[in-house]
Amino acid sequence: MASSPARASKAREDLTSAVPAGRVAPAAATQDPPAPAISPVDLEGVRERVDRALASLVERRRDQLDFLEGDAPPLLAALSETVLGPGKRLRPAFVYWGYRAAGGEPHGPGAERAIGAGCAVELLHACALTCDDVMDGSRTRRGRPAAHVRFAGLHRRERWRGDPEGFGRSVATLLGLLLSGWAEQAVVEAGVPAERLPEVLGLLDLLRTEAIGGQYLDVVQARRGVAGESEVRRAVTFKTAKYTVERPLHLGLAIAGGGRLREALSAYALPLGEAFQLRDDLLGAFGDPAVTGKPFGQDLREGKQTWLLLRARRLAEPAARELIDRSVGQPWLRGERLDEVCALLVECGALAECERRIAGLVAEALAALDAAAPPAPARAALTALAWYATGRWR
Repeated sequence: MASSPARASKAREDLTSAVPAGRVAPAAATQDPPAPAISPVDLEGVRERVDRALASLVERRRDQLDFLEGDAPPLLAALSETVLGPGKRLRPAFVYWGYRAAGGEPHGPGAERAIGAGCAVELLHACALTCDDVMDGSRTRRGRPAAHVRFAGLHRRERWRGDPEGFGRSVATLLGLLLSGWAEQAVVEAGVPAERLPEVLGLLDLLRTEAIGGQYLDVVQARRGVAGESEVRRAVTFKTAKYTVERPLHLGLAIAGGGRLREALSAYALPLGEAFQLRDDLLGAFGDPAVTGKPFGQDLREGKQTWLLLRARRLAEPAARELIDRSVGQPWLRGERLDEVCALLVECGALAECERRIAGLVAEALAALDAAAPPAPARAALTALAWYATGRWR
């Protein structure tokens, strides 16, 4: 039998490798369809339009920070990199295609409002990532130094007084607050009609509140050390499913005035959002840092209570379960011990069950989308986004 490092390495390779061509029936799938030639986020130029709008927004906001004088450049550089750096723009895509699902036109004032609302969600996401890195102690984000690490480095280079790490965390927190504050202004500047503005701003606030609440549940469960399935799924629903898919779609519907589709698109969004988090959990446990931009095994060291761990505790033999529980959540979990834990997650069948559950949830989401019967372009895009959001290549 192969060694634990070899078995864990094989699991990581399987998780991120290209898959054979040809689409299999979602209900039985344990592999994705092939990676699309064009990302569905790029359909109708959504990514480019969002990037352009974000760049314009950041440029306008620079003037508001002129009072910082000589202390402005490091903060402005961090803001630009955080907002304009590489990102999937998945949430703005769901805003836009929610708008199109309600009959919105691909160009014109309505479409620009949807892009503006997508920018607001992306700003909140940038805030969330910045705060996540502080809370998790992550050193990198998307393959680059996290904001708090960047500012700790500035402190050291300048030989300032006090604790560099504390300074880095403080500035990253302020950066997150600034990004959160810019989100509402992005909606206002998008020109949402006065009669729809309260609903749109209310949805944006609800998205933020649910995401923060879901993240709180995630932190509590990690520190508590054990969570049941209902607890894990409740955290996933609010920190991911609503935040990533459902509320962005609802924002797009509100921009277009298509409230009648809200319930139907929620039936698509919630299982898809759960599948998205399950894929994220697998990438967090097994993913290649060169692909994920995060250190290998970060989620296991943090003790995140995931459906993957839940299944492993139920399926593993007592000795294996004891080793998993003794290791997960420990900052020293690296090297051979980490490889051994990852191998056990594979051997007990938890990884395979996770893949089957992802496939089943995607099938449920696509069935709900078929029932909702949005216009053909939106239906095709939301189908492609479902596969993209849960695929091994992302």
